[in-house]
Amino acid sequence: MISRRDFAIQSAAALSLSLAGLDRFAIAEEPGLSQKRLIDLGLNALARAPERNYFADGHRGASMISAHLMCVDNGLDDPTANRIIELFDLNWASGTLCEPFAAADPVEDAAEQIGRAFADGSGVLRQVGHDAIFAMHAIKGFRMLPESATPERVEGVCNLIKAFQPWRDVAPDDDIDPPPFDSTQEISRYILKEASDAMDRFVDYGQGFTGHLLTFGQSLVELAAMGDVEWAESGRVAFRKYLTVVRQGPQSGDRKIKPHAPSPLRPDDLAYWQKRGDKTLGLGHVFKYPYAYYDLIDRADDPQLTADLNAKAWRLF
Repeated sequence: MISRRDFAIQSAAALSLSLAGLDRFAIAEEPGLSQKRLIDLGLNALARAPERNYFADGHRGASMISAHLMCVDNGLDDPTANRIIELFDLNWASGTLCEPFAAADPVEDAAEQIGRAFADGSGVLRQVGHDAIFAMHAIKGFRMLPESATPERVEGVCNLIKAFQPWRDVAPDDDIDPPPFDSTQEISRYILKEASDAMDRFVDYGQGFTGHLLTFGQSLVELAAMGDVEWAESGRVAFRKYLTVVRQGPQSGDRKIKPHAPSPLRPDDLAYWQKRGDKTLGLGHVFKYPYAYYDLIDRADDPQLTADLNAKAWRLF
Protein backbone atom coordinates (compact mmCIF):
# COMPACT_ATOMS: atom_id res chain seq x y z
CA MET A 1 0.00 0.00 0.00
CA ILE A 2 1.38 3.42 -0.95
CA SER A 3 2.29 5.69 1.96
CA ARG A 4 1.00 9.23 2.35
CA ARG A 5 4.49 10.58 1.71
CA ASP A 6 4.96 8.57 -1.51
CA PHE A 7 1.46 9.54 -2.62
CA ALA A 8 2.29 13.21 -2.10
CA ILE A 9 5.52 12.92 -4.09
CA GLN A 10 3.82 11.15 -6.98
CA SER A 11 0.92 13.59 -6.93
CA ALA A 12 3.29 16.56 -6.99
CA ALA A 13 5.11 15.08 -9.99
CA ALA A 14 1.82 14.50 -11.80
CA LEU A 15 0.74 18.05 -10.99
CA SER A 16 3.96 19.45 -12.44
CA LEU A 17 3.41 17.51 -15.68
CA SER A 18 -0.20 18.59 -15.92
CA LEU A 19 0.77 22.25 -15.46
CA ALA A 20 3.61 22.14 -17.96
CA GLY A 21 1.45 23.13 -20.90
CA LEU A 22 -0.58 25.80 -19.14
CA ASP A 23 -0.07 29.54 -19.44
CA ARG A 24 2.35 30.62 -16.73
CA PHE A 25 0.44 33.83 -16.06
CA ALA A 26 -2.77 31.89 -15.46
CA ILE A 27 -0.91 29.69 -12.99
CA ALA A 28 0.48 32.76 -11.20
CA GLU A 29 -3.06 33.93 -10.49
CA GLU A 30 -3.63 30.89 -8.25
CA PRO A 31 -1.09 31.29 -5.40
CA GLY A 32 -1.92 28.03 -3.67
CA LEU A 33 0.07 25.00 -2.63
CA SER A 34 1.92 24.61 -5.93
CA GLN A 35 3.65 27.95 -5.38
CA LYS A 36 4.43 27.23 -1.72
CA ARG A 37 2.88 30.53 -0.70
CA LEU A 38 2.29 29.45 2.90
CA ILE A 39 5.94 28.42 3.17
CA ASP A 40 7.00 31.90 2.03
CA LEU A 41 4.61 33.64 4.42
CA GLY A 42 5.67 31.37 7.28
CA LEU A 43 9.37 32.04 6.74
CA ASN A 44 8.69 35.79 6.73
CA ALA A 45 6.83 35.44 10.02
CA LEU A 46 9.50 33.27 11.66
CA ALA A 47 12.21 35.72 10.65
CA ARG A 48 10.28 38.76 11.88
CA ALA A 49 9.04 37.15 15.12
CA PRO A 50 12.05 38.08 17.32
CA GLU A 51 11.38 41.76 16.56
CA ARG A 52 7.84 41.36 17.86
CA ASN A 53 6.36 38.74 20.18
CA TYR A 54 8.87 35.98 19.45
CA PHE A 55 6.81 33.23 21.08
CA ALA A 56 3.36 33.99 19.66
CA ASP A 57 4.47 35.20 16.24
CA GLY A 58 6.92 32.33 15.90
CA HIS A 59 3.96 29.99 16.40
CA ARG A 60 2.04 31.74 13.66
CA GLY A 61 4.91 31.40 11.22
CA ALA A 62 5.50 27.73 11.97
CA SER A 63 1.78 27.01 11.67
CA MET A 64 1.73 28.23 8.06
CA ILE A 65 4.58 25.91 7.14
CA SER A 66 2.90 23.06 9.03
CA ALA A 67 -0.36 23.69 7.19
CA HIS A 68 1.31 23.51 3.78
CA LEU A 69 3.12 20.29 4.68
CA MET A 70 -0.03 18.73 6.15
CA CYS A 71 -1.98 19.45 2.97
CA VAL A 72 0.71 18.16 0.61
CA ASP A 73 1.93 15.15 2.58
CA ASN A 74 -1.60 13.88 3.12
CA GLY A 75 -2.93 14.70 -0.34
CA LEU A 76 -5.77 16.84 1.03
CA ASP A 77 -8.27 17.74 -1.66
CA ASP A 78 -8.52 21.24 -3.13
CA PRO A 79 -11.61 22.37 -1.14
CA THR A 80 -9.92 21.42 2.15
CA ALA A 81 -6.60 23.05 1.23
CA ASN A 82 -8.38 26.18 -0.04
CA ARG A 83 -10.32 26.50 3.21
CA ILE A 84 -7.08 26.27 5.19
CA ILE A 85 -5.46 28.92 2.99
CA GLU A 86 -8.55 31.08 3.41
CA LEU A 87 -8.18 30.94 7.20
CA PHE A 88 -4.66 32.33 6.94
CA ASP A 89 -5.82 35.03 4.52
CA LEU A 90 -8.52 36.04 6.99
CA ASN A 91 -6.11 36.23 9.91
CA TRP A 92 -2.38 36.73 9.38
CA ALA A 93 -1.36 36.66 5.72
CA SER A 94 -2.10 40.31 4.99
CA GLY A 95 -0.58 41.69 8.19
CA THR A 96 2.85 43.17 8.79
CA LEU A 97 4.09 39.89 10.27
CA CYS A 98 4.13 38.24 6.84
CA GLU A 99 5.30 41.18 4.75
CA PRO A 100 8.09 40.42 2.27
CA PHE A 101 11.68 41.20 3.11
CA ALA A 102 13.94 43.25 0.87
CA ALA A 103 15.31 41.30 -2.08
CA ALA A 104 18.82 39.96 -1.63
CA ASP A 105 21.01 37.10 -2.78
CA PRO A 106 20.33 33.96 -0.73
CA VAL A 107 23.02 32.47 1.48
CA GLU A 108 24.16 28.93 0.79
CA ASP A 109 24.50 27.86 4.42
CA ALA A 110 21.08 28.85 5.76
CA ALA A 111 20.34 25.37 7.14
CA GLU A 112 23.79 25.16 8.76
CA GLN A 113 23.37 28.52 10.47
CA ILE A 114 19.99 27.55 11.90
CA GLY A 115 21.15 24.06 12.84
CA ARG A 116 24.10 25.48 14.74
CA ALA A 117 21.87 28.02 16.51
CA PHE A 118 19.69 25.14 17.70
CA ALA A 119 22.59 22.84 18.62
CA ASP A 120 24.20 25.62 20.69
CA GLY A 121 21.40 25.09 23.22
CA SER A 122 22.02 21.35 23.39
CA GLY A 123 20.91 19.69 26.61
CA VAL A 124 18.63 22.47 27.84
CA LEU A 125 14.83 22.20 27.67
CA ARG A 126 13.69 25.54 26.30
CA GLN A 127 10.02 26.56 26.40
CA VAL A 128 8.47 23.21 25.55
CA GLY A 129 11.00 22.46 22.81
CA HIS A 130 10.02 25.29 20.51
CA ASP A 131 13.64 25.95 19.60
CA ALA A 132 13.69 22.52 17.95
CA ILE A 133 10.21 22.87 16.46
CA PHE A 134 10.83 26.24 14.84
CA ALA A 135 14.36 25.33 13.73
CA MET A 136 13.06 22.30 11.84
CA HIS A 137 10.28 24.29 10.18
CA ALA A 138 12.71 26.99 9.07
CA ILE A 139 15.31 24.55 7.77
CA LYS A 140 12.68 22.61 5.84
CA GLY A 141 11.14 25.83 4.54
CA PHE A 142 14.41 27.30 3.30
CA ARG A 143 15.28 24.04 1.58
CA MET A 144 11.92 24.12 -0.18
CA LEU A 145 12.34 27.79 -1.12
CA PRO A 146 16.12 28.36 -1.27
CA GLU A 147 15.63 31.77 -2.87
CA SER A 148 14.00 32.92 0.38
CA ALA A 149 17.13 32.23 2.44
CA THR A 150 18.33 35.83 2.37
CA PRO A 151 20.77 37.02 5.06
CA GLU A 152 18.09 39.07 6.82
CA ARG A 153 15.63 36.18 7.03
CA VAL A 154 18.25 33.68 8.16
CA GLU A 155 19.54 36.05 10.83
CA GLY A 156 15.99 36.62 12.05
CA VAL A 157 15.32 32.90 12.37
CA CYS A 158 18.61 32.33 14.22
CA ASN A 159 17.69 35.14 16.63
CA LEU A 160 14.32 33.49 17.15
CA ILE A 161 15.90 30.13 18.02
CA LYS A 162 18.23 31.81 20.50
CA ALA A 163 15.39 33.72 22.16
CA PHE A 164 13.83 30.69 23.84
CA GLN A 165 14.46 30.45 27.56
CA PRO A 166 14.96 27.41 29.82
CA TRP A 167 11.65 25.94 31.02
CA ARG A 168 11.17 23.16 33.60
CA ASP A 169 14.72 22.05 32.86
CA VAL A 170 14.63 19.04 35.16
CA ALA A 171 17.07 16.14 35.16
CA PRO A 172 15.77 13.43 32.80
CA ASP A 173 14.65 10.11 34.23
CA ASP A 174 17.22 7.39 33.60
CA ASP A 175 14.61 5.01 32.20
CA ILE A 176 13.56 7.44 29.45
CA ASP A 177 15.72 6.47 26.50
CA PRO A 178 14.07 7.03 23.10
CA PRO A 179 15.39 5.16 20.06
CA PRO A 180 17.76 7.01 17.73
CA PHE A 181 15.97 9.72 15.80
CA ASP A 182 17.07 8.26 12.49
CA SER A 183 15.43 4.91 13.37
CA THR A 184 12.35 6.41 11.79
CA GLN A 185 9.72 3.75 12.37
CA GLU A 186 10.87 2.80 15.85
CA ILE A 187 11.14 6.37 17.17
CA SER A 188 7.82 7.36 15.57
CA ARG A 189 6.05 4.48 17.32
CA TYR A 190 7.76 5.44 20.59
CA ILE A 191 6.58 9.05 20.38
CA LEU A 192 3.03 8.06 19.45
CA LYS A 193 2.77 5.61 22.34
CA GLU A 194 3.96 8.31 24.74
CA ALA A 195 1.41 10.68 23.23
CA SER A 196 -1.36 8.11 23.63
CA ASP A 197 -0.54 7.78 27.32
CA ALA A 198 -0.40 11.57 27.66
CA MET A 199 -3.86 11.97 26.11
CA ASP A 200 -5.27 9.81 28.90
CA ARG A 201 -3.12 11.37 31.60
CA PHE A 202 -4.16 14.96 30.88
CA VAL A 203 -7.91 14.48 30.52
CA ASP A 204 -9.59 17.58 32.02
CA TYR A 205 -6.30 19.55 31.87
CA GLY A 206 -6.08 20.27 28.15
CA GLN A 207 -3.90 18.48 25.63
CA GLY A 208 -1.07 21.00 25.28
CA PHE A 209 1.48 18.60 26.74
CA THR A 210 0.34 15.90 24.31
CA GLY A 211 0.39 18.22 21.33
CA HIS A 212 3.86 19.49 22.07
CA LEU A 213 5.13 16.00 22.69
CA LEU A 214 4.09 15.28 19.11
CA THR A 215 5.50 18.49 17.62
CA PHE A 216 8.75 18.41 19.58
CA GLY A 217 9.35 14.74 18.86
CA GLN A 218 8.36 15.01 15.20
CA SER A 219 10.70 17.95 14.66
CA LEU A 220 13.67 15.81 15.74
CA VAL A 221 12.49 12.88 13.62
CA GLU A 222 12.12 15.20 10.62
CA LEU A 223 15.57 16.70 11.11
CA ALA A 224 17.06 13.21 11.11
CA ALA A 225 15.01 12.25 8.04
CA MET A 226 16.42 15.26 6.20
CA GLY A 227 19.92 13.95 6.94
CA ASP A 228 20.60 16.28 9.87
CA VAL A 229 21.08 13.49 12.38
CA GLU A 230 23.63 15.37 14.46
CA TRP A 231 21.27 18.30 14.99
CA ALA A 232 18.41 15.94 15.79
CA GLU A 233 20.48 14.09 18.37
CA SER A 234 21.58 17.39 19.92
CA GLY A 235 17.96 17.66 21.08
CA ARG A 236 17.92 14.24 22.74
CA VAL A 237 18.56 15.33 26.33
CA ALA A 238 16.02 18.15 26.12
CA PHE A 239 13.43 15.75 24.70
CA ARG A 240 14.10 13.26 27.51
CA LYS A 241 13.58 16.11 29.98
CA TYR A 242 10.28 16.97 28.32
CA LEU A 243 9.12 13.35 28.49
CA THR A 244 10.06 13.35 32.18
CA VAL A 245 7.79 16.36 32.75
CA VAL A 246 4.95 14.85 30.70
CA ARG A 247 5.06 11.55 32.56
CA GLN A 248 4.62 13.41 35.84
CA GLY A 249 1.14 14.41 34.68
CA PRO A 250 -0.99 17.26 36.07
CA GLN A 251 0.39 18.91 39.15
CA SER A 252 -1.39 20.26 42.22
CA GLY A 253 -2.89 23.63 41.38
CA ASP A 254 -2.81 23.14 37.60
CA ARG A 255 -5.70 24.80 35.82
CA LYS A 256 -8.45 22.51 34.60
CA ILE A 257 -9.55 22.97 30.99
CA LYS A 258 -12.87 21.83 29.57
CA PRO A 259 -12.16 18.92 27.22
CA HIS A 260 -13.19 18.85 23.58
CA ALA A 261 -16.52 17.23 22.82
CA PRO A 262 -16.29 13.88 21.03
CA SER A 263 -16.43 14.35 17.28
CA PRO A 264 -15.91 12.18 14.19
CA LEU A 265 -14.38 15.14 12.34
CA ARG A 266 -10.61 15.26 11.82
CA PRO A 267 -8.26 17.88 10.33
CA ASP A 268 -8.01 16.01 7.03
CA ASP A 269 -11.74 16.63 6.47
CA LEU A 270 -13.16 19.77 4.86
CA ALA A 271 -16.03 19.70 7.35
CA TYR A 272 -13.58 20.07 10.23
CA TRP A 273 -12.29 23.38 8.87
CA GLN A 274 -15.72 24.56 7.81
CA LYS A 275 -16.95 24.07 11.35
CA ARG A 276 -14.12 26.10 12.82
CA GLY A 277 -14.88 29.79 12.97
CA ASP A 278 -12.90 32.19 10.82
CA LYS A 279 -11.13 33.65 13.85
CA THR A 280 -10.39 30.55 15.93
CA LEU A 281 -6.79 29.83 14.96
CA GLY A 282 -5.28 30.74 18.34
CA LEU A 283 -1.50 30.40 18.05
CA GLY A 284 -1.75 27.95 15.19
CA HIS A 285 -1.65 24.69 17.14
CA VAL A 286 -4.69 23.66 15.11
CA PHE A 287 -2.26 23.15 12.22
CA LYS A 288 0.96 22.17 13.99
CA TYR A 289 -0.56 19.35 16.06
CA PRO A 290 -2.22 17.51 13.15
CA TYR A 291 0.81 17.94 10.88
CA ALA A 292 3.03 16.22 13.44
CA TYR A 293 0.36 13.62 14.25
CA TYR A 294 -0.22 12.51 10.65
CA ASP A 295 3.48 12.58 9.83
CA LEU A 296 4.35 10.29 12.75
CA ILE A 297 1.38 8.01 12.00
CA ASP A 298 2.66 7.61 8.44
CA ARG A 299 6.24 6.92 9.54
CA ALA A 300 5.18 4.49 12.27
CA ASP A 301 3.17 2.31 9.87
CA ASP A 302 1.42 0.53 12.75
CA PRO A 303 -2.28 -0.13 11.99
CA GLN A 304 -3.23 -1.08 15.55
CA LEU A 305 -1.49 1.96 17.08
CA THR A 306 -3.12 4.16 14.45
CA ALA A 307 -6.56 2.76 15.22
CA ASP A 308 -6.08 3.23 18.96
CA LEU A 309 -4.98 6.84 18.52
CA ASN A 310 -7.62 7.76 15.95
CA ALA A 311 -10.32 6.52 18.32
CA LYS A 312 -9.43 9.24 20.84
CA ALA A 313 -7.77 11.88 18.67
CA TRP A 314 -10.83 14.13 19.13
CA ARG A 315 -9.31 15.01 22.50
CA LEU A 316 -6.36 16.61 20.73
CA PHE A 317 -8.10 18.18 17.72
